Amino acid sequence: MGLAAFRKTAIDKIRAGDFRAIARAATLIENRHPDGEKLLQALFYCTNKANTWGITGPPGAGKSTLVGQLTRVLHEQTQKVGILAIDPSSPYSGGAILGDRIRMQDHHATPGVFIRSMASRGKLGGLAPATTDLALLFDAAGMDTILIETVGVGQDEIDIARLADITAVVLVPGMGDDVQAIKAGIMEIADVYIINKADQPGADKLEREIQFLLSLSHRPDGWVPPIVRCIASEGKGVAEAIAAIRSYAGAKPKQEREIAKWSQRLPEMLREKLLKKIDNNGLQAAAADVAARRTDPYTVINDWLKRT
Repeated sequence: MGLAAFRKTAIDKIRAGDFRAIARAATLIENRHPDGEKLLQALFYCTNKANTWGITGPPGAGKSTLVGQLTRVLHEQTQKVGILAIDPSSPYSGGAILGDRIRMQDHHATPGVFIRSMASRGKLGGLAPATTDLALLFDAAGMDTILIETVGVGQDEIDIARLADITAVVLVPGMGDDVQAIKAGIMEIADVYIINKADQPGADKLEREIQFLLSLSHRPDGWVPPIVRCIASEGKGVAEAIAAIRSYAGAKPKQEREIAKWSQRLPEMLREKLLKKIDNNGLQAAAADVAARRTDPYTVINDWLKRT
């Protein structure tokens, strides 16, 4: 089978929802293989149908449990669900340390549910370098909803808001002053707040703190993020969380969200391509010249741009 025929076969299988083909394509994309990009180029025009939900929040908020319960309810509604779970990278293998697929065993063999754990590979912001591309892959494969669970790194975990159609920030009682500490980060990107473990002491206090923070700021789009309580471990409040997420999806046109997303993503893609054209040796040599004041950084950058 020639290369072109192989790609066509892979594309047909992916569009048909073949999980093996999706997994192989995901590996190519994650490893930045040229065939992965070519597949995405061909599949791109089949996308923009799925809803992408970002699930973020501090470590220990129960995001994985909540994602599992969201998947259960969505699957009961006959939806196909793709899960992208971003984990910290192993310093030895570069792979995902926590392995969210292990923590979501209930859906490991569920028809219509595809789970992919991804290592952050040193990328800041709570995502992995190939997250956007894998979300496109899932979209082309016919997933109705894509759930992206971020690493859980704290207040700088805001990249998800640029990728997802809707961002749900998950918090738990007992955070106290931590809510104030993270308000400049993930607290400001929430389209929906979910108070998980709402049966624990402090849930009322946490909700009041969120409401107070909301009273201090006004979003340009006029949206006031709803606050939903749930106990993900027991499946309580999950349907209400889904309803709140969908209420935002209905309030803001998808095309408007798409324009905002790609206005962020296109410069990132350009940056990645430009950096790839400069090998590590060239980068180190230029850094040494700048450090020794044999040249200036502005000249180096302009020279690189002329070469591209």
